[in-house]
Amino acid sequence: MPTPRKVEMLAEIKDRMERASIAISADYRGLSVAQITELRRALRPADVEVKVVKNTLASMAAEQAGRPEMAQLLQGPTALAIGFGDPIAPVKALTEHLRAKRLQITIHGGWLEGKVLSQREVESLATMPSREQLIADVVGKLQSPLYNLAGLLQASMRNFAGLVEARANQLEEQGAA
Repeated sequence: MPTPRKVEMLAEIKDRMERASIAISADYRGLSVAQITELRRALRPADVEVKVVKNTLASMAAEQAGRPEMAQLLQGPTALAIGFGDPIAPVKALTEHLRAKRLQITIHGGWLEGKVLSQREVESLATMPSREQLIADVVGKLQSPLYNLAGLLQASMRNFAGLVEARANQLEEQGAA
């Protein structure tokens, strides 16, 4: 019979897995408690929680959460970085922190929208622009033709006004002569 503490831990992991938009699995061996705490603090603004999990509990939680493919991420001592918002921001934040602090953490893989990602795929996600950047690019591309049209119309009006003024000056010169 499972202990109440393990039942509580299972429910907590299951809840996080159900709400997750992305999960990244990494080997935390070699990190001190202070480094793991610093990692958690660094990832918190990106809406990411870092949780050191027991593989058996996490596997059971994945099954109960309806995401059994997450269990494939669990290899050896595992720390799960679970993101709840934009799926790209957690990967970027994790890789930037690892690079900045020169931490030697092995990323096992990731989970994104029901698909298990390899280590290489997770690292390639870090180079993608964020959701906000992609939306800004699309909006900018949609607005560009409108701005061009407005500029062309203004230029035509400006040119026409210049022609009218030049003709008026020409007529004044002819009338004065």
